[in-house]
Amino acid sequence: MPQVSIKGKLVEHAETVFRRQGFNGASVQDITGAAGVPKGSFYNHFKSKQQLAADIVRRYSGATDFAMLGDDAQGTPLDRIRAHFAAQAERTRSTGVEYGCLLVTMASEAPTTGDDVREAVDEAFDGWTAALAEVIELGQRSGHITSGLPARELAAFLIDAFEGGALRGKATGDPAASMQSLDMALSVLRSQTASTV
Repeated sequence: MPQVSIKGKLVEHAETVFRRQGFNGASVQDITGAAGVPKGSFYNHFKSKQQLAADIVRRYSGATDFAMLGDDAQGTPLDRIRAHFAAQAERTRSTGVEYGCLLVTMASEAPTTGDDVREAVDEAFDGWTAALAEVIELGQRSGHITSGLPARELAAFLIDAFEGGALRGKATGDPAASMQSLDMALSVLRSQTASTV
């Protein structure tokens, strides 16, 4: 079994530290302590906590499962969208609902995280919005999703509803909160034609 590098250990443990303590609450000492490496080794691999946090956000975003949204996925566009968000909800549940989604944790501290982290969060939300918008456009063409608003606006609305529910779940410990909000948002997207079929 190959040995994990010091940089690998820092990256591996930093997400948990940031998720649990937030950007401002997490110190370099907290991160190196969780990784079990000397504090001085941090700056051999990262110029700042901001650089590491931006890398972690990009890593988290890159690990998002978009398979349910792909052309090979089963079901209507609405079914595929719901399956995607259900997988995201499970991802948050597996790391602790009380800690919420890493993107929301970082976004909520955006005024103090620095440009690198803010840009990484923005890129993550933009990529997520674009992936959802493609399926929403498909649903609009097939008549399953209302055409009353542009697909990107509807995609952003779904993310906002889901993440808002996740934030409520973080405060209350309710693992179903994000999907409850998402299901209400999906009901708004459903076209009148599709709901009468």
